Amino acid sequence: MTTNFEHLILRAEQLIGRIEAVLPQPLGAPDWSQAVAWRYRQRASGHGVLEPVRHIGSLALNDLKEIDAQKAKIERNTRQFVEGRPANNVLLTGARGTGKSSLIKACLNAYAPQGLRLIEVDKADLTDLPDIVDVVADRPEKFIIYCDDLSFEEGEAGYKALKSILDGSVAASTPNVLVYATSNRRHLLPEYMKDNLSTTHTDDGEIHPGEVVEEKVSLSERFGLWVSFYPFSQDEYLAIVAQWLGALGATAQQIAAARPQALVWALERGSRSGRVAYQFARDYMGRDGAAD
Repeated sequence: MTTNFEHLILRAEQLIGRIEAVLPQPLGAPDWSQAVAWRYRQRASGHGVLEPVRHIGSLALNDLKEIDAQKAKIERNTRQFVEGRPANNVLLTGARGTGKSSLIKACLNAYAPQGLRLIEVDKADLTDLPDIVDVVADRPEKFIIYCDDLSFEEGEAGYKALKSILDGSVAASTPNVLVYATSNRRHLLPEYMKDNLSTTHTDDGEIHPGEVVEEKVSLSERFGLWVSFYPFSQDEYLAIVAQWLGALGATAQQIAAARPQALVWALERGSRSGRVAYQFARDYMGRDGAAD
């Protein structure tokens, strides 16, 4: 009888162990010495983990051209944050390929020696933001929660989670955490003509946005610093091409000779962005004989 009872207990413990293995587990702290940048990932089992990013591009702030005003704002805010002074969550919006993500990465490279760290979180995982903040809250480092190409559709759960973290939650804000997000949408949500139907007018003609419009603006307003990026002119595009060609080892003669091809490249791509300039420079310098 005792043997059967012990066998039953053993089987029960094994069954409990299997059930616990497939249940979502609390987010654990990684070995922070492994990296300065991390990605939050959801496993198929539902477990969330922070994975180290071991290879970060050596992008420097001086590498980014024709966005000096935007660079000054982001760098100043990041420096304030790292030095323990008040700083704001940041929303970077505007034309694609104009340096929004690159600027954040360059700031990480510049201030990582002073304790800046970055955690990249996909939009789909924003509902886990409170768990991530809890893990880093007592750390001495400063953490940027980085959300790239952020936008929401109506009713997405991550919208409310981000809104709560930015401002409005019962919990106090964490002084060593800021959110930096990039987006092509200024208000992060789709805007429709029908939204304007809820707008009201006073007798003297004053316009009051309706509740639908107010809700769509409310998330972006929780970012204390808005930084806008704009399409580049032809001269600005060529200046960025020259910078990247020089960084890849081109001579002054090669840079001058590449200008017509750089313009054709942009015309074919339908864009004069920093990303297109970088892609052209890599293609140009990678061709046989380009570096001769």
